[in-house]
Amino acid sequence: MQRHWFPLWIGLALIAAVVECRCAEDVRRDSTVVAIEKVMPAVVNIATETVVPTRHPLEELLREFYDPYYRRMPQRQYSLGSGVVIDEEGYVLTNDHVVRRASRIMVRFSDNREYECDRVVTSSRSDVALLKIRAQPGERFTAVRFAADDDLLLGETVIALGNPFGLGGSVSRGILSSKNRRPLIGNEPMDIADWLQTDAAINPGNSGGPLINLRGELIGINVAVYREGQGIGFAIPIKLVSEALAESFTPETLKGLWFGARVKPGTQPLAVTNLMADSPAAKAGLKLGDLIMAVDGQPVHSFIEFNRLLLRAGESRDVALLLKRGNKEFTAHVRLLPEKSYFNEKLLERRLGATLQEMTPEVAARWGLQGGGLMVAAVEKDGPAERAGLERGSIVVAVEEESVTDIVAMAKLVHARKAGETLGLQIIVPRRRGSFLTIQQGVVNIRLR
Repeated sequence: MQRHWFPLWIGLALIAAVVECRCAEDVRRDSTVVAIEKVMPAVVNIATETVVPTRHPLEELLREFYDPYYRRMPQRQYSLGSGVVIDEEGYVLTNDHVVRRASRIMVRFSDNREYECDRVVTSSRSDVALLKIRAQPGERFTAVRFAADDDLLLGETVIALGNPFGLGGSVSRGILSSKNRRPLIGNEPMDIADWLQTDAAINPGNSGGPLINLRGELIGINVAVYREGQGIGFAIPIKLVSEALAESFTPETLKGLWFGARVKPGTQPLAVTNLMADSPAAKAGLKLGDLIMAVDGQPVHSFIEFNRLLLRAGESRDVALLLKRGNKEFTAHVRLLPEKSYFNEKLLERRLGATLQEMTPEVAARWGLQGGGLMVAAVEKDGPAERAGLERGSIVVAVEEESVTDIVAMAKLVHARKAGETLGLQIIVPRRRGSFLTIQQGVVNIRLR
């Protein structure tokens, strides 16, 4: 019997040691606290200053008699929100509505470090904005990690973080009450039907801050609280955030250089998710699903770094991309081109049979067009445009309900369609009769060649 007691005492001792160890670790540090500690250093307060020009009814008279002594000070408006660092070089993600009309943007971390920021890209349709901190050379920041698309569990614990009013970190916990209810359609702005729903409190100052899971991964960007329902908050899903970034943070939008492929943010390694026909990327041999391992021999850790490396080469030389397709690795050489060298008036003439010109702000204002448009300068005889009824002097304001204000944007939309497809142009036809101006609106459906 004695030999059976010795192992029992050892087991009891081990259990006691484990209990004592767990007590020493502090039972309060559960998975929620660990996730918050992981992400909070990446959360910032965003303060904006907007200069609002004002005009006094007697402005010109006062200026004529008292200038240079007369100086009317512009009014200033201030707003606050939150954001989160998504790249160690200081790229900050927030809501577009937080920084939309700001003349100056400042960010403050929970440790009271303050920096001025620049807008990089914004999207009013998705309500996503990307900022860049004006940091010292070589300075690095803690960045949040993206969750995988659609890696969402109804009822899972989620945490809304923010830094409202610059008073320090703010945390609220809840569950994921509902996933987004519909895919984004066309050029519509997003609304409640597209967002994640949670009962975690999202206060106005938390707008633009991260919504995270218990792994400390970014699953959404806090956007709004539903005033008509108590305890209901909404966030933009990370899938839609990634799509907005992939569309807006590209060599094309940043520097007007045509690469012609898009990669998916938040993935490692980066995967090619979109490829434009006849583009430099397509001609270099890239295909959908290719994984990008390195650029010019340098490993790529984020989609921001990838685009930065592409732009560093510019249009002056080829860039070597190390790609992985299946189990094989190979190198593709690609050279970026100025967009206007391909997407120009000649492409539109060739596909539409019409010559279009960009309108100056003065001409647009004369016709009452705040958003601008493209003027039809000439129509080819018996070409697609003439057969569709497009007239010289008409103004194209949208293509398939997507507004166009420059030649490059419209040429891209036309290029994406195959020969024989029909393209709907929303036009206005201004007609002046004496001192009266009339505007006729309509849609012209052109069969592309």
